Amino acid sequence: MKTELHVIFGTGPLGQAVMRELLTRPVRIRMVNRSGQATVPEEVEVIAADVYDLKNTRAVTQDAAVVYQCAQPPYTQWPTLFPKLQASIVQGAAVSGAKLVVADNLYMYGAVNGLLREDLPNAATTRKGRTRAQMSEALLTAHQQGLVRVAIARGSDFYGPGVLGSVMGDRVFPAILTGKTAAAVGDLDVPHTYTFIDDFGKALVALGEQEAALGQIWHVPNAETLTTRQFLTLAFKEAGHTPKMSGMGKFMTRIAGLFIPEAQETVEMMYEFEQPFVVNHNKYVQAFGNHATPLHTAIRATLDWYRRHLNL
Repeated sequence: MKTELHVIFGTGPLGQAVMRELLTRPVRIRMVNRSGQATVPEEVEVIAADVYDLKNTRAVTQDAAVVYQCAQPPYTQWPTLFPKLQASIVQGAAVSGAKLVVADNLYMYGAVNGLLREDLPNAATTRKGRTRAQMSEALLTAHQQGLVRVAIARGSDFYGPGVLGSVMGDRVFPAILTGKTAAAVGDLDVPHTYTFIDDFGKALVALGEQEAALGQIWHVPNAETLTTRQFLTLAFKEAGHTPKMSGMGKFMTRIAGLFIPEAQETVEMMYEFEQPFVVNHNKYVQAFGNHATPLHTAIRATLDWYRRHLNL
């Protein structure tokens, strides 16, 4: 009998990846978004809630064993809305007594000369990097004060089933499938770690199962890091097309930002794509093992999803 309740805030690609992993466990799954609508299996409950309202987060997390924070406001509103959203989820998990596993990114480190590791300081100078640093510090403080039991999982730029709004999402995979030019971001010939969405979902669930994970930051496992050109070449080869790609630099991103607010928000993060951006995940692997999906397998799964999505 499925008795333990696991609550996922957010029904986007990462929330869906957590759901897929939880479906392999004998637990009840509840997903929370603003509309109450999502394409999920019949046994998964979906609830509509305004997550900025503490009453709602407390209600939807009541009796939960683990809460997964995979929700986020629009990219253009992170500094103003993201801390409020996460603080509300923290309060809900605290009242329920649930473990809280938070999906995070790598912005708070700022520009790093070398591998990205969990013990690096929060040295970001960008608006969104400082926001992420503030949120992470608040989580660890809440854990240290005994308010809530927290584990933080950090991943790099997503790709995979359901991932659209990403630098390695609908800007590149539809073009790869149709043999057109894939529009990547930054210098194509510097190494950049990309995170397969299902590996991120597996890591979040694994951290929720391990008491030793609490109170700590973990970089999720990733396949080997290649340059963006090498990554895209693999994808074109898998799709059966000749590789064609371009890299958008900071100047062109600024121009695009005149018309697309999300592109404008990307400008301050361009350092990630202009110099090596390589994530070290040894801490996680040594503690919980390496479940990173091989690149060929992950790229194939991504292309298969896009074929279905685009009816190709």
